[in-house]
Amino acid sequence: MATTRILIVDDELIIRESLGGWLERDGYSVSKAASGEEALDMIRKIYFDILLVDIKMGGMSGIELLKRVKENDSDAAVIMITAYGSISTSIEAMKLGAADYLLKPFDPGELGVLIEKILNENAKTNENLYLRDQHRERTRFENMIGQSPKMQEIFSLIEDIAPIDSTVLISGETGTGKGLAAKAIHTKSPRCNGPFMGINCGAIPEHLMESELFGYQKGAFTDAKENKKGKLELANGGTLFLDEIGEISMRMQIDLLRVVEDRILYRIGGTQPIETDFRIIAATNKNIEEAVKTGQFREDLYYRLNVISFVMPPLRDRKEDIPLLTEQFLFRFSREMNRTINGIEREAMDELMLYEWPGNIRELENAVERAVVVCKENRIQSKDLPIFKPQQQDYPLAGTLKEVEQTHIQEILEKNDWNISKAARVLGIDRSTLYKKIKLYKLSNRP
Repeated sequence: MATTRILIVDDELIIRESLGGWLERDGYSVSKAASGEEALDMIRKIYFDILLVDIKMGGMSGIELLKRVKENDSDAAVIMITAYGSISTSIEAMKLGAADYLLKPFDPGELGVLIEKILNENAKTNENLYLRDQHRERTRFENMIGQSPKMQEIFSLIEDIAPIDSTVLISGETGTGKGLAAKAIHTKSPRCNGPFMGINCGAIPEHLMESELFGYQKGAFTDAKENKKGKLELANGGTLFLDEIGEISMRMQIDLLRVVEDRILYRIGGTQPIETDFRIIAATNKNIEEAVKTGQFREDLYYRLNVISFVMPPLRDRKEDIPLLTEQFLFRFSREMNRTINGIEREAMDELMLYEWPGNIRELENAVERAVVVCKENRIQSKDLPIFKPQQQDYPLAGTLKEVEQTHIQEILEKNDWNISKAARVLGIDRSTLYKKIKLYKLSNRP
């Protein structure tokens, strides 16, 4: 373990020597400075864990030295040494960032206890910082965020499949982050230095899709004034991301299959074969297997794309991630709009947690953006959020006990103004259990 370094700053030699002797006998590494100016010079060259500073010194005072130390963002803990008559000055020092103070005269035991206390507090702070960084590392993967088990599985899977050059098919509802997952695979892959070319197959009209994918030669049609490379050619050496692949036409499926198999393409109007090398990652919000059965998607292309596949979970199945995502969106939109938003009130967060989010992360992002725009305070309130209306129950509950429980929970929630924390305490259950009951009975605080 590294030795704790302590700097004694006092303009009296006898104080420096006596304090130094006590601390060295306790195993600390001790340095001494006769003035604030000398201490600052030493601090610039050497890191100290603790500074023992006399408040009253000739030249630079202890208070001034404390200010200078804190202005330089030093992590050193500063203990002020003062006489009884200077307690008010010591309190001022505490407000300026001093760790503690000692009244003269003091004995070595008192000093030793105080130093041990400070070292223990520093150790806990460092541990918390480490755990926070570890938590951030676990919950943030590339541009994806998630602490839920489902997202941790996705992060682990991406790590496993990224180095392999196989084709990947990502399924999931709209707004679940399929594009972010595709980009993460590319970034973690050996092709990370190559291009990542994405194309939304559902957003481009069919008559333009061919030129977007394959490009064209000058003169191939009226508006072809010059040669143009398509996404298939531009993705050479990198990754081609085909978003919403389920929307592509049957004719384009045939052309795409040929390129996937041979890695050779022809521009529109061109006669020269062009070799290309790219990895394909496709995404869809459709059930492609069902589309194959109904003849809307070619079976051979499906098997070419479905070498490795996984499903991005909807937000309603990973609600543990809502606070993390909300924090990220709040930070981003507050910065973009030059707003000072310090967080979100508990009631507003409860409302976000209760909602089912049919639009998934994209809908949450839009809700937070709106809240930042309309917020009049420095924290997001329930009134700043869109009015969410959970689906009403469309079938009667079976069983008297369930009916009684539903009525009781509804009454407790209403009596506590739908404060989830208070209601959970009254009911004698934790917040997560209450959330599940509200979801089960489809309770709502909206008329």
